[in-house]
Amino acid sequence: MSVKICAMCENKPIDPKFKPFCSKRCADLDLSKWLKGSYAIPGLPSDQADEVPDTPDPSDA
Repeated sequence: MSVKICAMCENKPIDPKFKPFCSKRCADLDLSKWLKGSYAIPGLPSDQADEVPDTPDPSDA
């Protein structure tokens, strides 16, 4: 079985407690990148999307 390494620092083996990271620090660094917008899921901006989800009509409640 090969040793899996941290997805963030790519140096240390992962800790099952913080999988797929080696430590809370690496997990927090990854979360920070998501919150700052450094990571993004590819796709069209919401104002250019093909379909806009239906919003419920408040009068139907």
